[in-house]
Amino acid sequence: MTTSEPLSAVSRTAISVARVRALESERPDGLFHDPYAAAFVAASGYPTGGQPGPFALKLAHHTVLRTRFYDDSLLAAVAAGCRQVVLPAAGLDTRAYRLDWPSGVRLYELDLPPVLDFKSRVLDGLDARPRCIRTALPVDLLDADWPDRLIEAGFDPGERTAWLVEGLLMYLSAEQAATLLRTVGQLSMSGSWLTLERGRNPSVAAGDPSVDHITSLWRGGLGPALGDWLGRHGWQVETHLIPALSARYNRPGAGPTQGGFHTATYAGAP
Repeated sequence: MTTSEPLSAVSRTAISVARVRALESERPDGLFHDPYAAAFVAASGYPTGGQPGPFALKLAHHTVLRTRFYDDSLLAAVAAGCRQVVLPAAGLDTRAYRLDWPSGVRLYELDLPPVLDFKSRVLDGLDARPRCIRTALPVDLLDADWPDRLIEAGFDPGERTAWLVEGLLMYLSAEQAATLLRTVGQLSMSGSWLTLERGRNPSVAAGDPSVDHITSLWRGGLGPALGDWLGRHGWQVETHLIPALSARYNRPGAGPTQGGFHTATYAGAP
């Protein structure tokens, strides 16, 4: 392990996601290529064996589609004029390094210090260079001061922003998720974009011990009411379900029941 502090149980789930990205990147027909994912897995020192159960396979399919869909969504947002990108709980995401960003894009990665430290050590060891103006900001999103820290780092609430909340809300309570999303709205001007996972009931994972290390940490966030909550708080929401995305990307498979994603544009506080 190359971190000076151990990763929390939730933060360690980023290693599992990196493993999925590494396997997809080896495919000749991969939906994306992440040249850094395998290095994160190797540097983590966590075991990689074990037979995946039925929900683990669905979750991997979901993760592959999620990665490609989020790549496309962020590039669409910057093409539409967003020049700030913010990744709360960025984990081991490497979009700053692997996507073809237009000139001038500023990307902010927010996560706990041990996560960003581990990430930096691995990427520095690979001599990786970001393809945008990247700022890594060590914060705890459950602390009230993270918006001030973000602004101090150069973020401008008066500019349109593309927000990507990837794989986070399920690990939060409903109150924590609502607080985070209200803050995102307060930091967003009209026309900002938001992409995140469609809320679902944590019980969909029941019965597959191969992913207990992930699903046992789920708290549900705002659950299936997420889309309605966003609509009531100034966001115009579009939903994208896994079956339609499987067809779009020509990647058959079964994702979690009713799994999918929301994209939303901010129309202003109601």
